[in-house]
Amino acid sequence: MALRNIVKIGDAGDFALHSQAREIKRFDDRLKTLAEDMIETMHKGNGIGLAAPQVGILKRIFVMNVIPEEGNFVIINPEFLDKSGENIDYEGCLSLPGMYGKVKRSDYVKIRYQDLNGDTHEMEATDLKARCIQHENDHLDGIMFTEKTIGKLVQESQLIEGNSDEISDEDS
Repeated sequence: MALRNIVKIGDAGDFALHSQAREIKRFDDRLKTLAEDMIETMHKGNGIGLAAPQVGILKRIFVMNVIPEEGNFVIINPEFLDKSGENIDYEGCLSLPGMYGKVKRSDYVKIRYQDLNGDTHEMEATDLKARCIQHENDHLDGIMFTEKTIGKLVQESQLIEGNSDEISDEDS
């Protein structure tokens, strides 16, 4: 396993963050290595999800670990089967470290995806796990959370200080 460089907004290769990822058709050792590297990179960056475009690879794969007891998930070629509910909360991104914004997402999602062997599975998720799936899937479509932010971005220190409820659009 190896750490991958996370593409950040403003980097020379940040076009990958705004590009449509391609469907994965080959389920081989190279894909497994990519997934292992992405998991290691996600954990090293203290993230809960990481999509391939964030490491400069335009393929439809993301990894996540929202609930540590459930372990790591590798999600390949995801498609939404259902979405419902609504929730507005702060999100951050490893490609825009230290910045957060409020984003409206569905409370519940059901997806179909493939694993590293190409086998098809379905997953239902709520709350933060549903938010993570939607955020990472957006990366596969070339969409950054900043394109969906309600109001302005805030710095991490503003959230840590507990001022997030008091931050208005004019103040941030």
